[in-house]
Amino acid sequence: MALLPILKYPDPRLATKAAVVTEFDDKLKQLAADMAETMYKAPGVGLAATQVDRHIRLIVIDITEEKNDLKVLVNPELVESSEETKPWEEGCLSLPGIYDKVTRPAKVKVKAQDLEGNFFELECDGLLAVCVQHEMDHLEGTVFVDHLSMLKKQRIRHKIRKMRLEEERAAKEEA
Repeated sequence: MALLPILKYPDPRLATKAAVVTEFDDKLKQLAADMAETMYKAPGVGLAATQVDRHIRLIVIDITEEKNDLKVLVNPELVESSEETKPWEEGCLSLPGIYDKVTRPAKVKVKAQDLEGNFFELECDGLLAVCVQHEMDHLEGTVFVDHLSMLKKQRIRHKIRKMRLEEERAAKEEA
């Protein structure tokens, strides 16, 4: 297994729409395993292939504290969404240190395939529903800040620039 580099917002590759997976082979299984390792190490609860510059419809999720319930969804599709919505504070491995509330359907049902190509459905609520929707957004080229107001997006871009400048300054001091 290998750790994969995670694209950082506002990298334009994050806006790429992911292609449908048609080959369920060892390369797909290896990518899913590498994505899981990358997600756990980051640490995070979800990761879309788009975030590691692989533009296919693949996501990995594990919301457990123990990190022992990995869910791999290939070609996920929302088939049901509740009318009830709920705001959740979201973060993203592509926007480290940035958090904000996003309102999404409280419950969703997803149809997906496993790594063998077999179809299954997953009913989600709570954090799992948020995570599935967040990662599926990535497959459409959307990051969670795209759901925020222009003012909040501007503030986040400013904060990111400031954080990156501080990182560069610290790196120069270490060298």
